[in-house]
Amino acid sequence: MRIGLDFDNTIVSYDALFHKVAVEQGHVPESVARRKVAVRDRLRAEGKEAVWIELQGQVYGARMMEAEPFPQAIEFLREAEQYDIEATIVSHKTRHPFSGPAYDLHRAAREWIAARLVDDGKPVLPEGRIFFELSRDRKLGRIAAGKFDMFVDDLPEILTHPAFPDNTLPVLFDPTGREAVPAHVKRVESWAALAELARNPSCAAT
Repeated sequence: MRIGLDFDNTIVSYDALFHKVAVEQGHVPESVARRKVAVRDRLRAEGKEAVWIELQGQVYGARMMEAEPFPQAIEFLREAEQYDIEATIVSHKTRHPFSGPAYDLHRAAREWIAARLVDDGKPVLPEGRIFFELSRDRKLGRIAAGKFDMFVDDLPEILTHPAFPDNTLPVLFDPTGREAVPAHVKRVESWAALAELARNPSCAAT
């Protein structure tokens, strides 16, 4: 079983960190829900799109090491081999933020992987199965080239894109259960549910 995995908002959860940084800097009150989308929507409602864009650069760059993996993501990657699962990260990530300090976002992500995606101090994924692409089209091309049995992403627009390969099962990682997706897209709300799907792929038809 070959599984492709998105990175941001699929392996890494930024909800608490976006809230923390936004509150620290006085952009939103503590009462705003501790969710990335809630912080974004509050800032946009107040006409602070520029603040939101710069905040993303800070979180994905200078503050990246404070982000947490989703529950059971590391356990899934650690146990993948014993279930004959080969996992690969394929992410679309610009090299630098659109505004603010020019953090190297690829470097920040790889440093996070080296520090956090480990088991007993050892990486749970080899370097050769970690890809950060500079555009959505290049990400889709990498997904097609990977010939994955399934690909997991938090963005429906990736999974339903015309360039998404027909022979790869699209799996939406949707912890809130709120995204609307076509019937052919499989939805999981946790890494435990993804593990069950990967170990029992026949349940993808249910």
